Amino acid sequence: MRKFVLGVIFMLMVMEVGGIGFDLIGLIHKNANTAPPQMETHFAMSAMDNSMERHAARVNNPVPPTDENLIEGLKIYTTNCAQCHGGLDRQTSVLGKSFYPPAPSLILYPLDDPEWHVFYAVRTGIRYTGMPAWDKTLSENDIWKVTAFLTRVEKLPSAVQDYWQKSSGTAAPVEDAEGHEGHNHADHK
Repeated sequence: MRKFVLGVIFMLMVMEVGGIGFDLIGLIHKNANTAPPQMETHFAMSAMDNSMERHAARVNNPVPPTDENLIEGLKIYTTNCAQCHGGLDRQTSVLGKSFYPPAPSLILYPLDDPEWHVFYAVRTGIRYTGMPAWDKTLSENDIWKVTAFLTRVEKLPSAVQDYWQKSSGTAAPVEDAEGHEGHNHADHK
């Protein structure tokens, strides 16, 4: 039995080294305008989620979700995030679709992650995705404000929804009875 287990471990190591070798000599495409293999997507998303789980501090948002703070978060999003993640007009971003992997449309497909998770992603960025770290550009309070906005996109108070409507000419998304706007979140690519 021991030889069998060692054989399996050896084969897995050979496959890993072989995969890295194929990658290093350029046999695996690295272009951003084609869909990646499903296995690559699975491993990349798992690695990102596991890294967040391990490294992100589970802290509560110190900025209260008042109408004023949520409107400030909406403004910060519009100025800094909408070009890649889609605007308040609820259209996908052409630029965001050109990234590898494509930037998620955060208005069409609102986040369902906890605030600490979103804050960490915005503050530190996400390697190999084009998502920059905003900690050198935005204050910690501003990152918390945009985090509060993003985690409440479908549950905004009426004053914030009114501001959204007046500033964009489009109604804010509203959560339906199933807890989301009715979109399939898996289809956001």
